[in-house]
Amino acid sequence: MRSLQNLFAWLGVALLWLLHWLPLPLLRLAGRMLGALLFYCGRSRRQVARTNLRLCFPGKNAAERERLLRRHFICFAQSLLDRSLLWWASRPRLERMIQLSGAEYLARADDCPTLLLAPHFVGLDAGGIGVAFGFSVVSVYSPQKNPVFDAMFLAGRKRFNAPVLLSRKEGMRRALKAMRQGLPFYYLPDMDFGQRESIFVPFFGVPAATITGVSRLARAAGAKVVPCIARLTAKGYAIDLMPPLEDFPGESVKADTARINRFIESQVLTMPEQYYWLHKRFKTRPPGEAEFYSP
Repeated sequence: MRSLQNLFAWLGVALLWLLHWLPLPLLRLAGRMLGALLFYCGRSRRQVARTNLRLCFPGKNAAERERLLRRHFICFAQSLLDRSLLWWASRPRLERMIQLSGAEYLARADDCPTLLLAPHFVGLDAGGIGVAFGFSVVSVYSPQKNPVFDAMFLAGRKRFNAPVLLSRKEGMRRALKAMRQGLPFYYLPDMDFGQRESIFVPFFGVPAATITGVSRLARAAGAKVVPCIARLTAKGYAIDLMPPLEDFPGESVKADTARINRFIESQVLTMPEQYYWLHKRFKTRPPGEAEFYSP
């Protein structure tokens, strides 16, 4: 069974490799068609995303949320196929496709460690590649269940400037050490990893289990927090590095974590179809509160 799964995985990788030869407009058209297919076939993830949108956008009516849901599946599928370019396209092609602004905020003239705040938008991987063109970074990844895809993910993310990639199981100590040595930490703080390392703070008004790493790492390393927002565009991706958050960290870890969620909300509202709604962001609930996602 395992060998058969690996065979299908290799076939999928081979298909992605072939797709990277396509011009971007044709690749995006293929992504649009794949997105429509995933919407109709992916019942469980469709229901997860539908629940998230209902919780986060109660002011929208059902028809508006459904249109947003369909657009999200298209953006997700397009970013999925774009990985064929991120993994195999030449650097000159990628540099034409990925536009990075705000690189000056990563300059170390102040000799200050840097944490890159990278929320889960569909362009997240392109954001990592765009930053890696000019800087060696450290980041944490979640190993894939299939070893073939895991190897491809790692190889794709290590293509430029020798980034340091740490498994989530390795914890934050090595990342903290790398930050102190001058590597910006490309950090993804907005997924539900359970209650053990999280606190409940609002996300679009709903209590959400949120890891406190941004605040704790900034305190431990004396780091500045530079937002990194990746936007999928018709011509590729726009990666915006923003000025460091002012007065951060603040009065408490909880206040900092709530502030990070509010910041992510503000960015989601600029492109709601591109946020990663397929994740069960509200899976962990406060004691006594009912679950949102049906089995």
